[in-house]
Amino acid sequence: MASYRLSDRALADLERLYERGVLNFGLRLADEYYDGLTARMQGIADHPELYPAVDYIRKGYRRSVYGVDSIYYRIEAQGVEIVRVLGRQDSARSL
Repeated sequence: MASYRLSDRALADLERLYERGVLNFGLRLADEYYDGLTARMQGIADHPELYPAVDYIRKGYRRSVYGVDSIYYRIEAQGVEIVRVLGRQDSARSL
């Protein structure tokens, strides 16, 4: 199993998304969505070139869309760094 790490901003994004999920959809659905996000992140680590590059947003970044959120990441020598997890209400300029 390949590894990934979360940037500080990505960790804050996940916390924000989870809290919003609990408030808007309840604990069970928030947990399910969070579990799906983390499973996708592991999938990215296992197959990092599966998802398209988004050099037009930021050079060296790739994006995987999960539900209404986009996972932005970059491939590094030691694995994958998840840079941000942004929702449709967020701007890609936040990268």
